[in-house]
Amino acid sequence: MRVEIWSDIACPWCYIGKARFEKGLAGFAHRDEVEVVHRSFELDPRLTKADTGTVLDMLVAKTGRTPAEVREMEEHVASNARSEGLGYVLDGRDYGSTFDIHRLLHLAKARGRQDALLDLVYRANFAEERSVYDEDTLVGLAVEAGIEEAEARAVLADPEEYAADVRADQREAAELGANGVPFFVLDRRYGVSGGQPAEVFTQALEQAWDSRAQAGAHA
Repeated sequence: MRVEIWSDIACPWCYIGKARFEKGLAGFAHRDEVEVVHRSFELDPRLTKADTGTVLDMLVAKTGRTPAEVREMEEHVASNARSEGLGYVLDGRDYGSTFDIHRLLHLAKARGRQDALLDLVYRANFAEERSVYDEDTLVGLAVEAGIEEAEARAVLADPEEYAADVRADQREAAELGANGVPFFVLDRRYGVSGGQPAEVFTQALEQAWDSRAQAGAHA
């Protein structure tokens, strides 16, 4: 069975949702027969490399709320992250275009290191005061995930490398009706939106598995 997960590394609920999905998967009897594929989705594809700043300031401008209200919103998200054993810092986090990060994640997928790199990028972005929009930081994370530095730098230096793969993922998300992330698709039979509790993912996996077995029985 295949589970496809559309997400963006700038999305805190994708960060939390990944952890919850993995807990849900751990509770699924057939977990060893599940292939997980991460797919690209930009929360704001309009951003360019020049569009950077702090997350808290961006949220104030985007929502029209006061800094205190935005901080309260972030504290709620942080509480959810920490309840899953995840680190989460409110201050010092940057935002920017995630397109290059998605391109590098496609390289990691081709090298069998996608999940490892995704975890490292999430941790750097949400739990540490490290900007994943800095090329040297991003390359360092790729190396830590097991990718050759020269190969990672070559991909980042060529704006078309894996660009079509990122766009194809995003086009497919739109075709499936996903207008937000995280979005989980189980065997192209069931969809789960948002960072749901772990037990919801376990139930969805069981339902998809049973549906698969029934389809095989009637084939």
